Amino acid sequence: MRVSDLNEYLLGRFPADHAEPWDHIGLACGVPCDPVDRVAVALDASDASIKAAAKLGANVLVTHHPVYIKAPDAFVSDGTSYPSSSFAIFHAIERGMSVLSYHTNLDRSHEARRVLADKLGLRPVSSLEFPDDPERCGLGSVCEGEPVSLDELVTRCALAFHTDPRVWGDPNRRIERIAILGGSLGDFGEAALRCGADVIVTGEAGYHVAQDLHARGCDVILLGHDRSEEPFTAILMDAVHCAGIHKDRICRIGPSRQWWTRTEQEQL
Repeated sequence: MRVSDLNEYLLGRFPADHAEPWDHIGLACGVPCDPVDRVAVALDASDASIKAAAKLGANVLVTHHPVYIKAPDAFVSDGTSYPSSSFAIFHAIERGMSVLSYHTNLDRSHEARRVLADKLGLRPVSSLEFPDDPERCGLGSVCEGEPVSLDELVTRCALAFHTDPRVWGDPNRRIERIAILGGSLGDFGEAALRCGADVIVTGEAGYHVAQDLHARGCDVILLGHDRSEEPFTAILMDAVHCAGIHKDRICRIGPSRQWWTRTEQEQL
């Protein structure tokens, strides 16, 4: 299988027309006609991921997040005068590595909808983007499950996503309708309100956005951007295998741990 064949298969599974217009998906760098030898899968197409993939003997890196959204002005070996994507691409090319990414097109897949809901033991009934059309691909999910307290749901989130959630809401509040969106909340808090969600579980949101949603009846659970989307690497590994790459030639880098927190108890 060639790099171009793998990219074609993955774009068939996560169609390019499902991606946001600003997104940078598919092949970022590499030689399309190169044979696929070994594939590394990671959340981020970072310089660290590229170097880790090379150490694992991979000549293809498949990621969720693209190496860049807007192309940098130059591709350089290192330094602080350019964005990190400048030397990520430089080092990928230097190592003969192809980098392929599937971002908002994967976000809109039914697979992404299911995997996040499954982590919390919930049943997705529609996307958050198109709540009235359950079969349509769309961002996020609206979920059903047994009613729980907000505190119980937060505990479930902490264990499932291996994180210390930041929460807006009364821990004793009864939660019945749950919205989930990996990554950044953006404007989808309004969508959560429109679909009657008691809470939205997401990666990150601005202070005033979370404050406003809570005041209007939709509590907020923030997992961290990377923690909320790390499960998507499992989707990509399965997709690479289904494309025809043997499992022995697929490896995973991660999970990503680029930040940390200190709880109040730890400071005492």
